[in-house]
Amino acid sequence: MLKLNFDLPNQKLRLLCLGAHSDDIEIGCGGTILRLLSENKGSSAYWVVFAANAERRAEAEKSAHLFLGEAARKEIIIKEFRESYFPYIGAEIKEYFEFLKQEFEPDIIFTHYRHDLHQDHRMLSELTWNTFRDHLILEYEIMKYDGDIGTPNFFVSLSGLLCQKKIENILNCFKSQSSRQWFSEDVFYSLLRLRGVESNSPSKFAEAFYCRKITLAK
Repeated sequence: MLKLNFDLPNQKLRLLCLGAHSDDIEIGCGGTILRLLSENKGSSAYWVVFAANAERRAEAEKSAHLFLGEAARKEIIIKEFRESYFPYIGAEIKEYFEFLKQEFEPDIIFTHYRHDLHQDHRMLSELTWNTFRDHLILEYEIMKYDGDIGTPNFFVSLSGLLCQKKIENILNCFKSQSSRQWFSEDVFYSLLRLRGVESNSPSKFAEAFYCRKITLAK
């Protein structure tokens, strides 16, 4: 299997992390962010959550600081767009994407899966591709009732310790979600383990992404 190595000498990555709701980034790509920041010292991150009420805002800020603990520089933005209505307020969100394009020049962008059946997730993915035309975009997946996870083609192996840290951070930070049937340690581990099998991960665990375009540098 061909491997792409981000762990380059003196490589300082600029990560743009986009999530519709306050726990999306952590669930979809939290382990990968932890790994990249650990292996690429001096990296920076711009972390944007598009919808959160007061309670969820506090949870999102606490979690973002934990996941970005090893970032040399970080910007955490929590917006207040109306949850579940993103397709109907697309112009407002599009305007914010235009601001983002001027504000931060990322090396890697993490966003939602294009075919995610949640309307807010899908809208953010579409706007990400519409806005950023010359960037590496990795679309993350979120397991849920809709059953819309597909066949990813980009895998990031995660150690057992990183998986544990990811899941503990999520469970400890997002107490408002604890009553939900899908919000549990076994659910989070199950997808990590499945993607580990599919990628033949030496650690047995992996996060998976959909990478639609990638170029080989000269």
